[in-house]
Amino acid sequence: MKHKDKAAQPALTFRSQPMRVRFNETDSMGVVWHGNYAKFIEAGREEFGNAYGLNYDNVLGHGFYIPIVEMNIKYKHSLSYDDSYIVETAYIPCVAAKILFEYKVFRASDMLLAAEASTVQVFQHIGGDLELCNPDFYLDWQANWGISHP
Repeated sequence: MKHKDKAAQPALTFRSQPMRVRFNETDSMGVVWHGNYAKFIEAGREEFGNAYGLNYDNVLGHGFYIPIVEMNIKYKHSLSYDDSYIVETAYIPCVAAKILFEYKVFRASDMLLAAEASTVQVFQHIGGDLELCNPDFYLDWQANWGISHP
């Protein structure tokens, strides 16, 4: 899935460890309920953040929240109860004061693509104001990982 304003290729990618579909994540047919894919990509994004130092505690420590303002999911194949899945999270650099991620959710047993997704997050000061420029800590983070703007 491509961001409509995306001009660059992924700068950083992280592939999660396999996670197992739990019973409470499925519908009466044993198939993952569509809304749970949002939880799956959230888990992938958290693992990405922990691996690359862009986790919620770090962002909050700099005085910001990063709420999601857009999420898109395309469902390709169903996951079922007790399947294991892997989330691949890709950071997409952009010049604007926002964070773009793209995701692929795979069934771990055969790497069948189950879903593709994307999210857009913005910087919001803890007091509630939207930040219209990239915060210094975020620019430093990008520089640390050698990320250049498209």
